[in-house]
Amino acid sequence: MASMSIWTTLAELFSPAAPAQPALAGAGVPGDRRLPIAFTAAVIALSAKMAKADGVVVGVEVDAFHRAFRVEPREARNVDRLFDLAKRDTAGFESYADQIARTVHGNKALLRDVLGSLFHIATADRVLHPAEDAFLATVAARFGFTASEFRHERAQFVVDPDDPYSVLGLTPQASDAEVKRRHRELVRATHPDVLTGRGMPIEMIDVATRKLAAINDAYGVITRERGL
Repeated sequence: MASMSIWTTLAELFSPAAPAQPALAGAGVPGDRRLPIAFTAAVIALSAKMAKADGVVVGVEVDAFHRAFRVEPREARNVDRLFDLAKRDTAGFESYADQIARTVHGNKALLRDVLGSLFHIATADRVLHPAEDAFLATVAARFGFTASEFRHERAQFVVDPDDPYSVLGLTPQASDAEVKRRHRELVRATHPDVLTGRGMPIEMIDVATRKLAAINDAYGVITRERGL
């Protein structure tokens, strides 16, 4: 099967053959092919501003962006130009987050993919700066995620060995059966092989692999502590 791109996924979502979405119908432009372009531009700009959140854009963050959001070679120059313009400062990043949320009309799965990719960029240098943390929390809130949903997503990239339960989205009060069940659910939802089989955009696989490693590490800590 040919590899897919997240941009292809958006093009299909907003194609004229797709069912009209309420947010689009209300604007009077159902199936407008310009919407994926708006989404693309917003994601590029938000990623660049994410890289700038700690005050400096380093090479590993730019590389992480290119791995997370691959584009056709003929578009690479335009993408790099927009990224370079947006990375000058973080001003206006909230409006880009709002634009992304509006464009996909609250599609939580896609918004979670975007948020995960932003975490991937932010932690590419193996450090999550407090300014980056605050940036991501604001983006998550504008995407419509609750504080607990944000903590769960964050824990899959920033692992606190003293709080493995957050990685699984549980509390220490969870029963052994709940821990095992939750681990199975997350592995099914996150395993790269499963996602590939479902047609997940190939650029999301690196992010999914990272999440799966954190989930398995946290589960290992909990099972060892409980003697399971």
